[in-house]
Amino acid sequence: MSDDLPAWAVRLRAERRNRLWSQREMARRLVEAADEGTRPRLPSRETMVRRIKAYEAGHNRPGDPYRVLYARALGLAEADLFGENRGCGSRDADEGCGVVRSRQCVVARYDIPMDPADADVPHHGPVAPEVVMYFLEQLPGHYKADMWLGPRHLIPTVATQAELIRQLAQAADAPIRRGLLGAGVAYAALLGWLYQDAGDLGRAGAWRAVALDMAHRSQDPQLISYALTNKAMLAVDFEDGRTVVDYTEAALADEARLCPKVRILALVHQAHGHSMLPARDKDLVDRLLDRAAVLVDRVDDEYPWGNACRRTLGYIDVQRATAYVRLGAYREAVALWDRILGTAPESARRDNGVFWARQAAALAALPEPERVVQIASAARVRRRWDRVGPVAQGDQGRLAARDRLGRHWSRPRTGRYCRPVRLTSSDMETPDAP
Repeated sequence: MSDDLPAWAVRLRAERRNRLWSQREMARRLVEAADEGTRPRLPSRETMVRRIKAYEAGHNRPGDPYRVLYARALGLAEADLFGENRGCGSRDADEGCGVVRSRQCVVARYDIPMDPADADVPHHGPVAPEVVMYFLEQLPGHYKADMWLGPRHLIPTVATQAELIRQLAQAADAPIRRGLLGAGVAYAALLGWLYQDAGDLGRAGAWRAVALDMAHRSQDPQLISYALTNKAMLAVDFEDGRTVVDYTEAALADEARLCPKVRILALVHQAHGHSMLPARDKDLVDRLLDRAAVLVDRVDDEYPWGNACRRTLGYIDVQRATAYVRLGAYREAVALWDRILGTAPESARRDNGVFWARQAAALAALPEPERVVQIASAARVRRRWDRVGPVAQGDQGRLAARDRLGRHWSRPRTGRYCRPVRLTSSDMETPDAP
């Protein structure tokens, strides 16, 4: 029967089934993929399910906005999903080309030449247990590369490895499959962060979902909580405090079984979530961060992922200062940033650029225009903008601090020198890399 269906209809059904999603779950994912302007215009959930059934039966081809929503929800390029890219056929869909067809996706986004014959070749035969350690040993190098190169240069490499892990996990027997799923969670979480840092929140969300799916399959409570915390990290960029709190509470549901590092990540993001809620409960935010601070020196696990609390000097202070800006405690935030930046190593240039941006937001709110001008003249914030801003601009917009600059410093003489300070919501809202 599938031979009579259009290739795109076969592909839509196969991509959904590969993720073990029901048609109702697919409808939910499509709604989640919509932006705030599109979501209210979507039909009811039952109507969405009927549409999905019709699409998969080949009765009608998805148009706008459903093509875009499918691409976001599945983490695929529209051309790959709906067949405009001739390099993808129905054979790919039947063989389950993956949670995310990341190689073609990255080619379309980053114009990286790649031999189509090398893409999406399924693995056959046994999988050696040494392969798991091979992938895990690569992770620390990827984290270091992100610090020096930024996301756009690293995404192609990590995406290719993440897809290979997925293919190997499909072919491997337990317990090797469990180990590969654990590695897959780490790579999917890293790739979700890289896309988030680059401002592509659609693909970031798709990979965060992949990480959570693989974590549940791994049956490892540490990985499940870590993946939930990564979902919370994405919700931070959407400034959705309630969702952040919900994910982190779920991550801490069985806190006694969790290692200190996973508890730190969940507590930190829970604090960020509460800093966004209307109550603006600073005491609660401080208590959560104080609980996390006590655990930092107890981190002694060998997991290669989630090591920001060990890698970032003054990690809890960084999170506290970021939350204080949201809470309106600007002077306390500036004092913390002064201390953090006074001890920050020069080698951490990318982190320092983000921290200078966050400090500038606090100074803009006081306001202290002279100090913001100093930051601008040092060009640290602008270097961060030049690297990340053009990608993030369309999806995330400018931080409210930009508006504060205009309101507080409307005088031409002062405002003229503050124009180089361009802050994205990614600079302010996203906590440090996982």
